[in-house]
Formats: sequence, structure tokens, C-alpha cells
Amino acid sequence: MKSNEKIRNIAIIAHVDHGKTTLVDELLKQSGAYRTNEAIVERAMDSNALEKERGITILSKNTAVLYNDVKINIVDTPGHADFGGEVERVLKMVDSVILLVDAFEGPMPQTRFVLKNALALNLPVIVCVNKIDRPDARPEAVIDEVYDLFITLDANDQQIEFPIVYTSAKNGTGSLTADGEQKDLTVLFDQIIEHMPAPEADLEAPVQVLISTIDYNLYVGRIGIGKIERGVLNVGDETIIVNKESDQSKKVRITKLFTFDGLKRIPVQTTTAGDIIALAGIEDLQIGDTVCDPKDPSPLDFVKISEPTLSMVFSVNNSPFAGRDGKYVTSRQVRDRLMRQLNTDVSLKVEETAATDAFKVYGRGELHLSILIETMRREGYEFMISKPQVVIKEVNGKKHEPIEHVTVDLPNEYAGSVIERLGRRKGELVNLTPVGDDYTRLEFKIPARGLIGYRSQFMTDTKGTGVMNSIFDGYEPFKGEIPHRDTGSLVATEPGVSVTYALYNLQDRGVLFIGAGEDVYEGMVVGQSNRPENIEVNVCKRKKLTSVRSVQADEKQIMVPPVKLSLEGVMEYLGDDELIEITPKVYRLRKKFLNRDERKRANR
Repeated sequence: MKSNEKIRNIAIIAHVDHGKTTLVDELLKQSGAYRTNEAIVERAMDSNALEKERGITILSKNTAVLYNDVKINIVDTPGHADFGGEVERVLKMVDSVILLVDAFEGPMPQTRFVLKNALALNLPVIVCVNKIDRPDARPEAVIDEVYDLFITLDANDQQIEFPIVYTSAKNGTGSLTADGEQKDLTVLFDQIIEHMPAPEADLEAPVQVLISTIDYNLYVGRIGIGKIERGVLNVGDETIIVNKESDQSKKVRITKLFTFDGLKRIPVQTTTAGDIIALAGIEDLQIGDTVCDPKDPSPLDFVKISEPTLSMVFSVNNSPFAGRDGKYVTSRQVRDRLMRQLNTDVSLKVEETAATDAFKVYGRGELHLSILIETMRREGYEFMISKPQVVIKEVNGKKHEPIEHVTVDLPNEYAGSVIERLGRRKGELVNLTPVGDDYTRLEFKIPARGLIGYRSQFMTDTKGTGVMNSIFDGYEPFKGEIPHRDTGSLVATEPGVSVTYALYNLQDRGVLFIGAGEDVYEGMVVGQSNRPENIEVNVCKRKKLTSVRSVQADEKQIMVPPVKLSLEGVMEYLGDDELIEITPKVYRLRKKFLNRDERKRANR
């Protein structure tokens, strides 16, 4: 079989924040993808608003650059473990990978996960040691750690003979040696052309395209993205869509065909085997479908996506403020939106519940679910969510729960307090390694439920200097009860508007989540109590007006600013008997039962 020497298909894989998207920026820039008068966008591949804000890649994206007359199709993948499903499926689209590793941090949990998937598919690897310009860079030690990781993952002799490039994606420079002169990224381009295989291309065989990604556009509808495994595809061709899992098939005609050029999709009339293409105008196209010649409708295998480990209940908002802010508030609208998400997110699972206005949503982690919640909120949806729960399995009649492998990098002085905290949450310390002179790397195995509600506490314990990463490690027997929150909530007893006088007098009862002038209702959580039990408070209570005045009584009231929690912060705080009200404008914490008497009955 011939190879299409004019094409290379490559994915960039790495742990979160090791510089994948920045490297793609530079590859685009240096390949001439931008016109001379065109504005250069930083982190161009992170086109989603949430990606720009959070500085992370959530969705894998395709681009293509031209170097020495060879088209290099590049897939930028997410680095966060919660979006591992994106990485797993796009690896089916490429023929090789660039493994990016931070020159200080070295291989991290997600590095192991993505490399394991790449090696399982027998994809050749270029190792790119990035951020070589860091003052604390330790490239030689990092390369040793990378070799150790390849050996641990049972890489074969061919895979372990990988080329190494030392880069600074931020500066757009690279070299073949750690102390070599850092010029442009020509060395990386050359290594891709020289060492990475061209895709096999049997142009005479019946056409076969595996759909690995689904995009959506208001003008053209669903867009399926995948690699042509064999044959030639033309606009106007009659094809059949088959799926190995569902055994369903249907005939469709190709009406719109695109290839990638820089950040643009270019309409074309014909494409050949080996190229990555986009198809538009086909309804109900799904991830994992194969577009085939009707004379040879043979579906391709699709990668098995790891199962979700966390669940939440999404329900219709029934608070006294329901419908104030949202555009889409009914159960049908919420259900339709969740089902639509399943088309593009293979790691997500949605189940109907006994209640017609509630749906159980399963995801890979807190971040995975919080991104979905934030996206829906910005689109105008209004709903409620419950506390995240881990997915428990039964193995041989015993309860098993998901275990996370946690890696913590932190200054030496904070190691003791983190070990103690995670120990109380059933964490088991499996490794302790010095990193440099002042830092320590701790590795734990801990139940996934032990991490719920801990991340904000971790930032407090390490004064914002620690970095914590976790990845799913497998299922193990249930580890027993884990203490969650040792404080109750401040719960509003009256509807109305909060006033400074009432809040000032409540400051010594705990931490407030709201300020003056905010609408509240009975059963709304307005703060965190400093006691183990809930405290019912009236935040609308006004000062009684009398004719008597004194200097002490009228002293200036100094308010401590309220704590404004992020969505992840609210999710971490949430108790078993509490819900979060999500609207396009605010998050509100509330009790499941708003009425005091109903809460007492439920507790009994």
C-alpha cells in the first residue's frame, strides 16, 4: 500500500498547562498561516470563551500548516484529565503524536494517561521538552523520567527510540540539544517530516471515513470531522453511514466537503485517503460513525471511551425566584439541551429519573460537569444541581468506588499539613520525591469522593503556592466514611432584601456569601456557619427606630466583604441537603426543603 507523502497527521498531547496551545500558535505563525496584515491571535485554538477565560483547552481542535510542500494536519488536545475522552477519540484520527513535557515539572499524571493511549494505538512519538527557558528547568532529569515512563508503559524498541526537541513555545524557538542555540521551530518541523510516518493511502479501495469529532454551526448544522482511511471522496458521492456499535445504517449524499488550512475550513470538491476532512449537511451524524462506499459498507472500530466517575442531578428550578433571569426554564428545554450535549461529548452520560423534571448527568470529574453547567448558564438556561456523587460499582457482591492518583507539588513547609488533610480523607501516600531544593512532590491514591470539597482548602493550606493534579486510577473496595464538611450553613428565615444592619450583627456567626441589597428567600443559604449545625438567620432585619441616640450605638459599622464563591467553589461547599440554583446571572445556594418545618420533618 502506498503512503501519501504530502501529508502528516499529528496530535499534540500533554498534561494540563505544559504549553500545547501556545506551541500550535507558533507553528501556525512560523508556517505562514497568517497573512502579513492579519491580526495574530494569542492561543488561537482556544476559540471557546470559557477556554480563553480559564486558560485551558476543553475541546480538541483541528488545524493544518504547510511546510516544504507537506501538509501537516495538527490536532490540539485538552490536557485536563476531565476531558480525557476528547484525547482518546482524536488519537484515532492521527498517525503520530508530539508528547509535550514541562522542563521543570516533568511527566505528570495526564502525561502518563495520554501516552498510554498513544502507545496502545502504536503511534510513533516525538518528545518535546517545553519551557526550556525556565530558570528552574531540569531537562536532563526530565528526559530520564520520560524514558522511565516509556519503560513502565511497556513501550516497544521502536517506540522508545523517540526523537527529542527542546523548545520554548512562548518564544517560538527550538533546538536538538538542551544547551543548544534556540532558534525558530524549524528543527521541530524537520523532525515531523523526517521521523513521523505519512498516512497509508489506498486510493483504489472503496472509501472509508471514521468520524472522530462532531462540531456544530448554525448555518450548516452538524459537521463531522475525521480521517479518510482509504479511497477518494467527492462532493455528490452517494455513501452509506454505518456504526459498529448500533448496527444501524442509512444512505446519504455528500453535499459539503472541507479540508483544513490554518484556522480555516476550505470547501473542496474532492479529497483523498490520508487527509483529515470535515463533512457538513448530514443529519444525525454521530461520533464513531463510518462513512462508506455503499458497495462495501464495512464500519471501522472506534476507541472505547473511559466511563464517567461522577454524577449530579440536574432539575428544573423551583425556587421563589424561578424564571426571573432564564430564557430556557422548562424540563423539556433542559432535557433537549442535555441530549444535544451527548452528540459532541462522548464522556458524558444522561439518564432519565423517576421525576419528570430531573435528570441524572454523569461526567469525568467536577471540572467536566462545571464546564457543562457554565456553558448552559451562558446560553440562557436556568436549573438546579445537586451535590456531586461518585459512581459506585458492585464487584463480587462488594461495593467498589473510583480511586484517583493525585500528584501534589508544593513548598516543603506545607507538606505535613497536606499529608494530614488527605490522610483524614482516606488518602494513602505512595511516593514522596524532592523536586529542586525547596519543593516536594507527593503522590497519593485517594477515593474520588475524598477530593470533593478539598481543592479550595488545598489552596488555603499551601497559601496558593501548591499545584494539585489528579487522574482516575481504577476501582477499589469502598474505603469507609469520609468526613465532608464540619460546619453548617447560615440559612435565611425570611424573604426580602438583605440589609447592612442584619449582616453586621451576623458576622461573628460565620462567613457571609451575600452583601447588602441582595434578594433572598426563605431556605436560601446566605453563609457558612462557624458551628457544626445550621443556624437560621434573618438577613432582612432592620434597625428599630427610636428617639434615643448614643455615640456607641451609632458608631460606623465596618463590614467584612462577603466571600463570592466560583461555580467550582459552590459545588465543593454543597451539603447533602442543599442544591445550587443556576441562572444566567447568579448562583444561589439553597436547602432542598425551603420551609423550616419541612426540613425538620426530612431530618427526622
